[in-house]
Amino acid sequence: MSTPSALVVRTAGINSEVELCRAFTLAGASVDLVHLDRLIADPTQIRRYDLIAFPGGFSYGDDISSGRIMAMHTRQRLLPELKAAAERGVPMIGICNGFQVLAQIGLLPGLDGDHESSVALCENTSGRFQDDCVVIEPNAESPCIWTRDLIARTSTGNDEPELVMTIGHGEGRFVTKNNAVLEQLQHNNQIALRYRDDVNGSVDRVAGICDPSGRIMGLMPHPERMLDWNRHPFWTRLPESVRGTHAPGLGMFISAVEAVSAQTV
Repeated sequence: MSTPSALVVRTAGINSEVELCRAFTLAGASVDLVHLDRLIADPTQIRRYDLIAFPGGFSYGDDISSGRIMAMHTRQRLLPELKAAAERGVPMIGICNGFQVLAQIGLLPGLDGDHESSVALCENTSGRFQDDCVVIEPNAESPCIWTRDLIARTSTGNDEPELVMTIGHGEGRFVTKNNAVLEQLQHNNQIALRYRDDVNGSVDRVAGICDPSGRIMGLMPHPERMLDWNRHPFWTRLPESVRGTHAPGLGMFISAVEAVSAQTV
């Protein structure tokens, strides 16, 4: 199979697109960074890509609410092509602001083929913007293709450190429309990542979810900011056996690219 191609969607206010492009490049994919307006002018461009990513940041200044304007434009003009891509098995990821967008357009959580919004990212219970390193725990039972490397790391039993990633959000508290939605996510193992501790008031400590297929993921932590071990808060104290491996953030993108290359998604 040829080198997988990744589409990274940017727009005004997005600020993590460069790191996201680097993540896919290091993972072995070719990357195109395309402005949302260009995609709106010709949504069929989406058909060319094997992976799709919505980066973090503050799209359109997060006016109205986080990700709302970007989500509105995406739903109005791009949703049919994104649905078609999902049906083809194209893996997608939304990080932070991108997670907010995927939730608002209904690609997540995608319960019962429904693309209506049933989850949301709300204001942190702290009432403030939170910028910190947090410990995350992958769900070994989740079908999520993006977390396969993280699961493998936590199951080795060697000297792997705790999985740490950074967060930077004011509206990252995960909530569901009702208890039935939460129970369905739990039953389907669509909760792919949890915070070890209560970080922002998210129900069930949810840090990231996937759709039922495991191909589409949204998460609030930033794996694209943990591509190198020297981004780890205590990287100088990590054993050489750990520092000789790829960092956990990069592992998420390697997992997705390998899944596409092997046509296992």
